[in-house]
Amino acid sequence: MGSERQHYYGKHGTPQKYDPTFKGPIYHRGCTDIICCVFLLLAIVGYVAVGIIAWTHGDPRKVIYPTDSRGEFCGQKGTKNANKPYLFYFNIVKCASPLVLLEFQCPTPQICVEKCPDRYLTYLNAHKSQDFQYYKQFCVPGFQNTKGVAEVLRDGDCPAVLIPSKPLAQRCFPAIHAHKGVLMVGNETTYEDGHGSRKNITELVEGAKKANGVLEARQLAMRIFEDYTVSWYWIVIGLVIAMLMSLLFIVLLRFLAGIMVWVMIIMVILVLGYGIFHCYMEYVRLRGEAGSDISLVDLGFQTDLRVYLHLRQTWMAFMIILSILEAIIILLLIFLRKRILIAIALIKEASRAVGYVMCSLLYPLVTFFLLCLCIAYWASTAVFLSTSNEAIYKIFDGGTCQFAGKTCNPETFASSNESRLCPGAHCQFAFYGGESGYHRALLGLQIFNAFMFFWLANFVLALGQVTLAGAFASYYWALHKPDDLPAFPLFSAFGRALRYHTGSLAFGALILAIVQIIRVMLEYLDQRLKAAENKFAKFLMTCLKCCFWCLEKFIRFLNRNAYIMIAIYGTNFCTSARNAFFLLMRNIIRDPGFLFLHPPDQDRAGHSATPQLLLGPYTDGDHRLLPDCPWLLQCLRHVCGHVVPLLL
Repeated sequence: MGSERQHYYGKHGTPQKYDPTFKGPIYHRGCTDIICCVFLLLAIVGYVAVGIIAWTHGDPRKVIYPTDSRGEFCGQKGTKNANKPYLFYFNIVKCASPLVLLEFQCPTPQICVEKCPDRYLTYLNAHKSQDFQYYKQFCVPGFQNTKGVAEVLRDGDCPAVLIPSKPLAQRCFPAIHAHKGVLMVGNETTYEDGHGSRKNITELVEGAKKANGVLEARQLAMRIFEDYTVSWYWIVIGLVIAMLMSLLFIVLLRFLAGIMVWVMIIMVILVLGYGIFHCYMEYVRLRGEAGSDISLVDLGFQTDLRVYLHLRQTWMAFMIILSILEAIIILLLIFLRKRILIAIALIKEASRAVGYVMCSLLYPLVTFFLLCLCIAYWASTAVFLSTSNEAIYKIFDGGTCQFAGKTCNPETFASSNESRLCPGAHCQFAFYGGESGYHRALLGLQIFNAFMFFWLANFVLALGQVTLAGAFASYYWALHKPDDLPAFPLFSAFGRALRYHTGSLAFGALILAIVQIIRVMLEYLDQRLKAAENKFAKFLMTCLKCCFWCLEKFIRFLNRNAYIMIAIYGTNFCTSARNAFFLLMRNIIRDPGFLFLHPPDQDRAGHSATPQLLLGPYTDGDHRLLPDCPWLLQCLRHVCGHVVPLLL
């Protein structure tokens, strides 16, 4: 038996020997992982440089305001288009072209207007009538009625037809509505195209869909921002209520932990019981109704999930699932009722620890503030980088011009050779881009921006984990509470983490950031490959995404335990991660559910009675060992890392 135990410890490391003089986190420690600390500082300097470059070249107005065919912003104050907030498409039917998905721009002239057209009108009917003054406001700026009708339409000076439109996202889209199941614009189901023929409204629908699809990503971000600006005070009120509820919950846990735990268990059982009863009543109610006996297999997949609620088989499946869950919970409650008492004692101890280290309730605010800084810097840098391109103009034509798609200069295009060879072509704004080295490096800068965001965000979270672990480790090893506690355990742990272990925290955060940026790239590739029909590529991509998801979860779990080792013993990241891994392997059975699988032990090491009840020390022959599995530290850290963040 002894040889087997030695062999077991040889495989999974050697446990810590009991040291009666050990009083908690080591105060006299040295700096760890200095190289990673230097790399982090250099990366931050480079990140700041990227931000400065982006802020110098970027222009967020390109995201906020729509842009006409000349690259000018609509509705921007201080410009000639200040009173023209809406973008008008000369021929929105052309937005149905596949070119929209390639160039993110409709191949038709676009101008800024004060308001969208509200009537049907063609240029043929308006150019010699009293409606011409109204029609003229939808022509290119500076248009003079000195050309013939054919020349005006050929040169794209005016649209061939005006269609009743409504503004959407500062763009004029046809006012399409359904009347008795028939699509209409205004009161018409067809419209005159301005060239003497009539077309169906469905062509306008396709063009509007494609034009609107270009705006979805941009408008989603803008809507989120607008929602925050409108409802920020409700968000603050919600956060304050959550903070007060969390404080009340923590206080009640200290005095009423047993009652609260049993009440929550009973409530879960009652809720599941009511769910079973409700499913049975719905199953009985649907008996005899037409169509309720159709099976789920025969029905197949339906986008409207409410359809499934009209099937008896659905409620039968719900009832079986809830019954199984109810049975499992009741069986666990019967066989593990003694472990629940241990869990209650541990919750009480964790709540008592929070009571001794009250400033730990405020530390999540520090983490929240630092994460907000990281998010704000990343988001602003990403916006400035994405808007730091130059305006690119291209030749647009109906598809017959050999120069279509080539870059052009709008100031000289009218007298160029391309204009003479392609009379119907237009040189208009296409997108923002560039050919310089900076513009070619924009994708790499965006990737670096995302990588640094992950690295710094993980560093902030790691700093919080080490700080809380160090603070509650001081409580755990204090024999006489609160006399043996340091004056400011949280601030002491925070200072030790920054002074000695910045490099170790950066190392752990770096590993996690690398995995996360790889996952982002896989998601990007997956989006690009969605249109492909290669099943092997889809299978391989799914496997890679699953593997890296599992790897990220494992690294997070291992890092969390390594940070506890760093906070207590002051070792570097690799040593702490190795010791944490071996510690978990030596207690692999107790790891998944220590609260339920580890029985209470007697007080054999002279520690305080309550921690010993929860963490009895282990013995190896005649040697007394330090508690080999500091689960109380993790539980105390979880109280501040999961319950207390409800403050936010």
